Amino acid sequence: MSIIGTLFIGLIVGLLARWLKPGNDKLGLILTTVLGIAGSFFATYAGKFLGLYQPGDAAGFIGALIGAIVLLYIVSAIKAKQG
Repeated sequence: MSIIGTLFIGLIVGLLARWLKPGNDKLGLILTTVLGIAGSFFATYAGKFLGLYQPGDAAGFIGALIGAIVLLYIVSAIKAKQG
């Protein structure tokens, strides 16, 4: 998958992850999509590196979604401790 494709999938994954994660984090649309893109890049390249799936597999989308949800929980926990 190209970098542009990964960015687009990350955008979708970020919004979907925010929809699936309960609670009001007040992260905003931009931070949510950035976390989705980061989760997408991490899952895409970590999964390929570990040989878990090939580019274009559905597991990559699922991995990106899980990665984005985990990042949302981490950022939410950090923001809760600070404020």
